[in-house]
Amino acid sequence: MDAASTFLFTSESVNEGHPDKLCDQVSDAVLDACLAQDPESKVACETCTKTNLVMVFGEITTKAKVDYEKIVRDTCRSIGFVSADVGLDADRCNVLVNIEQQSPDIAQGVHGHFTRRPEDIGAGDQGHMFGYATDETPELMPLTHVLATKLGARLTQVRKDGTCPWLRPDGKTQVTVEYRNDRGAMVPLRVHTVLISTQHDETVTNDQIAADLKENVIKPVIPAEYLDDKTIFHLNPSGRFVIGGPHGDAGLTGRKIIIDTYGGWGAHGGGAFSGKDPTKVDRSGAYIARQAAKSVVAAGLARRCLVQVSYAIGVAEPLSVFVDSYGTGKIPDKEILKVVKENFDFRPGMITTNLDLEKGGKRYIKTAAYGHFGRDDPDFTWEVVKPLNCPKPAA
Repeated sequence: MDAASTFLFTSESVNEGHPDKLCDQVSDAVLDACLAQDPESKVACETCTKTNLVMVFGEITTKAKVDYEKIVRDTCRSIGFVSADVGLDADRCNVLVNIEQQSPDIAQGVHGHFTRRPEDIGAGDQGHMFGYATDETPELMPLTHVLATKLGARLTQVRKDGTCPWLRPDGKTQVTVEYRNDRGAMVPLRVHTVLISTQHDETVTNDQIAADLKENVIKPVIPAEYLDDKTIFHLNPSGRFVIGGPHGDAGLTGRKIIIDTYGGWGAHGGGAFSGKDPTKVDRSGAYIARQAAKSVVAAGLARRCLVQVSYAIGVAEPLSVFVDSYGTGKIPDKEILKVVKENFDFRPGMITTNLDLEKGGKRYIKTAAYGHFGRDDPDFTWEVVKPLNCPKPAA
């Protein structure tokens, strides 16, 4: 293959013990707890963390009785932050809570005074959201993102099941893939570079880290056909990574929005997901846009698809819906757009109803690490391919 006809693309991911991801998980654990008791809870929960400290703050209006401090400590403990040595002690860290109710100005604009009909609920804010899908993987997600995300999830698995007991919660992964552009469709050829930086205890040697990562993390995740003798491996390239978690770096909800979505592919409107109830279209709008894009690709209408939707605060109908098939459409983009509009209801209240987004429990915390898209889980209702009412595309 002529190198001039290929290109390199990179996506990264972070583990559940990364301080930003810790914050995402706390924020979504609070959302889950509120929705479990009161499905109409209005939640905008932010979290920040640093050495020996976790703070939750924001606006929450709910009938639920929530022990915020317990949620913080339970979430930190479940991740593995059980002592100062690993970056945070869930039982001894300082927990600060500063929660207020949703602004009445926003509440009036979004929900109105007289109606609770789903079709009339306005968007919780202005903004534009994107959904993306590609046929390069069974998940209809970019391969770079899938591999980086699965490497991170595998690091957590082998830490918690004892396969690699020297691992600690924090870590980052990155995968570079060589692609060929096939008339707008992305064709992955090989994995060019694998980068893993993982927190570890003080006793393990660099040689053991490299050997264990290759055998127990990389080999089970990356298909052999994508690896060759030219694949580059950077395994803890800084040398040592003992200090991690909130002790090593500050964390904040919403700072990993590309990791949460498509790894740099497609586009992003800038709004984060975690800690937000479904009236926040940053989240629900992105979820329905993903379902629309995925359904278009699954139906064979295009090999790649980007869907954009935009909103005004307090207004139910979207301001715009846009589709781009990158030249891979079997029918013109304007026809795909027509199909999307006929098959998907982008009004926030209807998104919530159709995707059953008011269900809490342990639903949203699962999205807060290892991606919101491309996962086979019944709670990820936006990943369900919707059969499209449209003409069958020509072969």
